[in-house]
Amino acid sequence: MAMWRVEELLRKTTAALNAAGVPYAVVGGNAVAAWVATVNPDKVRATKDVDILAKRCDLDKMTDALFAVGMIREEVMGVTLFVDRNDPSPSRGIHVIIANELIRPRYAHPAPDVTRIDKTIAEYPVVDLPSLLVMKLQSGRHIDLAHIVDLKGVGLITSALVDQLPDDMRERLKAVQEPDTH
Repeated sequence: MAMWRVEELLRKTTAALNAAGVPYAVVGGNAVAAWVATVNPDKVRATKDVDILAKRCDLDKMTDALFAVGMIREEVMGVTLFVDRNDPSPSRGIHVIIANELIRPRYAHPAPDVTRIDKTIAEYPVVDLPSLLVMKLQSGRHIDLAHIVDLKGVGLITSALVDQLPDDMRERLKAVQEPDTH
């Protein structure tokens, strides 16, 4: 049921943003899933929420577009999110990552611009693979490391991709090892 809910929220969100002409990109677990599915749909990992990259100047337009489909905007601990007005749980909402700004003060690299997208791998714009990889490497949570292993496991992390990464992110990537399966 949770996977269906997330998929439905993703489709509702992206349809509303597309209809309103709001520039955005899907990021986070759904972006990883979209990229992994281009190689092997059987290797897609479920995710529990929806993460959207958008420009700060488009938040009001985004608010109007999502309000029309039953979502309201909230700020929780410095994070902009949209929650269902009938079930306003932040954990089941849409988390907004602000383009071109640091996601966390400790990060060395800002979130990518909404122009760093691929429109060919899903029904909605997905952040390009180099940007997604930098976002995952910077975050470094267990799920982000698992997502990196997923991308590696289907062959999406190539030497050409690694060459596009900032030096510090190349070093972090070297430290991410696939789990021993023996």
